[in-house]
Amino acid sequence: MRRSPSLAVDIIIFFNDKLVLIRRGREPFKDFFALPGGFVEYGESVEDAALRESKEETGLDIHGLSLLGVYSEPNRDPRGHTVSVVFYGKGSGTPKAGDDAKEIFLFELNSIPNNLSFDHNKIINDFLKLKRGEVHNR
Repeated sequence: MRRSPSLAVDIIIFFNDKLVLIRRGREPFKDFFALPGGFVEYGESVEDAALRESKEETGLDIHGLSLLGVYSEPNRDPRGHTVSVVFYGKGSGTPKAGDDAKEIFLFELNSIPNNLSFDHNKIINDFLKLKRGEVHNR
């Protein structure tokens, strides 16, 4: 039987010029900070999944959705091999934690926690390099 990795999305959201992070309400990494995101549903595009997960977890609508990259390190998720397509955009609306998100937080870029769940610190660092015009290898 052929095995395939799971497909997920993560979203770097800026709201009022601050980075939106959630505190996870479930394992793995329960109570850790994370980017909003989740698994792509069958029949759903990754773009639609990113918009849906953003809305479910943060209450925000996303504008200017852009692709950052694909993160596929087999050990990035303790539940098993998960490939994440990562987007970024601006959020509008009223931030409100929902679904897997226990709480929602807004961070200045110079005060992002350095122990985020999964590989989210690497993802954010890659985004910052992209914004500074440095080479991006994703």
